[in-house]
Amino acid sequence: MSSELTDLCRYPIVQAPMAGGASGPQLAAAVAEAGGLGFLAAGYKTADGMYNEIKQLRRLTSGPFGVNLFMPQPALADPSAVDVYRHQLAGEAAWYETPLGDPDSSGDDGYEAKVAILLDDPVPVVSFTFGCPTRDTLDAFARAGTHTIVTVTSAEEAQSAQWAGADTVCVQGVEAGGHQSTHRDDPQLDQTGTGLLSLLAQVRETVQIPIVATGGLMRGSQIAAVLAAGADAAQLGTAFLVCPESGAHLLHKQALTNPLFVRTELTRAFSGRPARGLVNRFIREHGPYAPAAYPQVHYVTSGLRRAAAKAGDAQGMALWAGQGHRMARELPAAELIELLAAELEAARAALSMRSPR
Repeated sequence: MSSELTDLCRYPIVQAPMAGGASGPQLAAAVAEAGGLGFLAAGYKTADGMYNEIKQLRRLTSGPFGVNLFMPQPALADPSAVDVYRHQLAGEAAWYETPLGDPDSSGDDGYEAKVAILLDDPVPVVSFTFGCPTRDTLDAFARAGTHTIVTVTSAEEAQSAQWAGADTVCVQGVEAGGHQSTHRDDPQLDQTGTGLLSLLAQVRETVQIPIVATGGLMRGSQIAAVLAAGADAAQLGTAFLVCPESGAHLLHKQALTNPLFVRTELTRAFSGRPARGLVNRFIREHGPYAPAAYPQVHYVTSGLRRAAAKAGDAQGMALWAGQGHRMARELPAAELIELLAAELEAARAALSMRSPR
């Protein structure tokens, strides 16, 4: 690991910020206390809600942690596409007896207010999803003593992040659960993402700043593999979803290892942006017709997803999951960190024994 990241945590293990409730203060604190880097997901929260969670987290641990922000999205080119999709979802609204949400609820996710809070009361790490901040913003975080990470899905995005002044890039392979953090949402590129190891090699040859690798990682041996391939740390999301400290819905946790859900797929069905989830009825019926309209579709379907969860119907929920979801282990976060660290060391030892002398 780079010296700056080494100073933050004992192990090169980062708990991914999973928006929607999974990555709250309890999970981030448990990871931090165990020697990893815990993360709060500020996406879909108000600025005050984010700040309250930071205060809760600081009461739970003095260890390192990060906060993840969603970048503001450009104006929607074709609002009529959302209207068409709302019409298609009318049957879902009737079935779950809940109205569809307002597509114009929020376009910037309170970004400026959240940045202002994090500059006024700095945290150790801030990461960014769905784009790259301006150099002025990244420079301001540097002056505040905050380490910045920009999530990227291509070598070009990584290079832009380095030029803008990011301290680290988080390289996200197509295997990752949840949203693909592309900086520009282009529907023509759907289903064309790059696997983590190939992408990691491309980015390593493009930038000189540290790299965090993420996408489908579930075991310490996989962490060893990405470290050997040039990453400085590994970020895991789905692996932590089933921890008792995770705020994910119980149905979501159970679905990860339920043989009823045999595969994952990138879909726009729930949010209007490509995101990997367990294939269920909602994805099969609506995924092919969902427009490229984020966050408008997210707000349209938010009530449906809550109603499905309340009804105990996993077939109507967004069951975000990486490709390695069947390897999830239901362990407390601290135990999972220790197990991953032990597996990492075992993999390194095995590799050392096989290396020519």
